[in-house]
Amino acid sequence: MTYLLDTNTLSDLMKGDAAVVARLAATDRAAVRLPQPVLAEIAFGLARLPHSRRRTALQARFDLVISEIARADWTDAVSEAYGRIQAVLEKRGQRIEDFDAAIAAHALAVDGTLVTANTRHFLRVPDLRVEDWRGPV
Repeated sequence: MTYLLDTNTLSDLMKGDAAVVARLAATDRAAVRLPQPVLAEIAFGLARLPHSRRRTALQARFDLVISEIARADWTDAVSEAYGRIQAVLEKRGQRIEDFDAAIAAHALAVDGTLVTANTRHFLRVPDLRVEDWRGPV
């Protein structure tokens, strides 16, 4: 099983959320990936912060966490999955933000599971498996 971490899960890791850290520790690290849009969202959040000790500390945590987790490549399969997701959701009148669709597309392209606290939102995506690591196993 491949697990792709959503932005809120990466944020929880950066904050040291005990449940998320424990789940990551119990998971084969080779099975965990970070989609590039997640890195972009966190980078944007950090860049918006004023220069401060808080920003420096968050940047250090971000650098540490991402040094330990492999990336999910943006392949042609991801682009095709993205197109299908957006087309289906648009027809239903349930579009999601582009980066969320791209993150979901990464999971679908590798037949993986998206780890997110936003399960209700992502369950709109057909065939997407989601898990929330913040609660008990």
